[in-house]
Amino acid sequence: MQQALEPLILSWRVPELRNRILFMLGAMIIYVFALWIPIPNVNHDALERLFANSNGILDFIDIFGGGALRRLSILALGIMPYITSSIVFQILTMVFPYFKELQQEGEYGRRKMAQWTRWAAIALTVVQASIAAQAFMNPQIGVLERTPVNFIQTVLALTAGSMFLIWLGERLTEKGVGNGISLIIFAGIVTRLPQQMFELMQTAAFYQIILLVAIFVGTIIAIVTVTQGERRIPVKYPPRQAGRGRMLQGQRSHLPLKMAAAGVIPIIFAISIVLFPGQIAQWYIKTLPAGAAGGAGFNVASAIANLFAPTSPVASLLYAALVMGFTYFYTAVIFDVRDLADNLKRYGGQIPGYAPGRPTFLYINKVLTRITFAGGLFLAGIALLQWWAPTILQLPPSAGGVSTLIGGTSLLIVVGVALEIMNNLDQQLKMRQYEGLVKQMEKGKL
Repeated sequence: MQQALEPLILSWRVPELRNRILFMLGAMIIYVFALWIPIPNVNHDALERLFANSNGILDFIDIFGGGALRRLSILALGIMPYITSSIVFQILTMVFPYFKELQQEGEYGRRKMAQWTRWAAIALTVVQASIAAQAFMNPQIGVLERTPVNFIQTVLALTAGSMFLIWLGERLTEKGVGNGISLIIFAGIVTRLPQQMFELMQTAAFYQIILLVAIFVGTIIAIVTVTQGERRIPVKYPPRQAGRGRMLQGQRSHLPLKMAAAGVIPIIFAISIVLFPGQIAQWYIKTLPAGAAGGAGFNVASAIANLFAPTSPVASLLYAALVMGFTYFYTAVIFDVRDLADNLKRYGGQIPGYAPGRPTFLYINKVLTRITFAGGLFLAGIALLQWWAPTILQLPPSAGGVSTLIGGTSLLIVVGVALEIMNNLDQQLKMRQYEGLVKQMEKGKL
């Protein structure tokens, strides 16, 4: 434990890094306070009934928001519109050459892509806020009274809340430690942990708590092992001439391929698709008149709702298959094997036993396909653990939120962001040690 926290302890002794850490903690405190700023005129009893009948999809969305959606605060939409916009532009760079060339133009291209991502996120936020306001004002739901003033207030409040999170995330990236968007999601998940642990202590038996803790620790170990695991392909570079008649020896390096390069994105995409049909069926049932039970429409909607319930075997198999599919898709989006093979050829790098060009491309692609399959299986298992562990442990319904503690998207994000923070601090420390060494050499102290 001391070795794992050593970068944090050493960073506190460096004034600049200490200021970054304090800025990050201050931003997290502001975020927690903003979670409690409510939207006006909310019927909280109706909101609780909506969550109870949502078939799990609202609870999943609320995982990323620190409980903002359950309270219907101004941060209810969270940072998800910005994440969706970012993913869309990442896909566009793979489909359209213009975006790919822009991404490779250095700082100018990065700023341009960031600006377009922000504008797209604003548009998505307005659309989602309008849809959410209309849904909450539905008489069958009754969370908000159907008036033009309520609609305008809700759309403006939700849009302003998401824009505040985007601004806060960018400031965290600039002045904090690590990616600001990831830190906001991390804070939203961690904020709810004390409440969920308290609910667990109140409702679960002692043996259930012991088993849950064992699964929790085992899942963290597995996530750290897989997310840090990589397949290293050896690469050698030929001797080259430097200066007048001076030859540098050939270098040996390696090409690291991450086992779970796609991260948590496949789980987010997959669960949105799996839970969507059941949620639509539930909303359709709520719009039916009181005497419609037993009719054809009611029976079909009930069958769809049961089929796509989180503990349904069909939904579980579909969920796992979608996670595997999106793992391959998103890995292809963020990892261009052909460009990698071309760059190796351009700079004289060669994988031993494989000629530059197409043979190198085929070999890297084969290795990446195999390790992505293993990573996809792991992500599918982690995702299903969040669904099935509470049922296997026979936890009471009131402790349903405890799934955050044992697997799925939330724990993957928490562990991943914690590792990212430690790695960033470690890199900053190493960079400062190197700079200090250079200054001592310039002063002749070595």
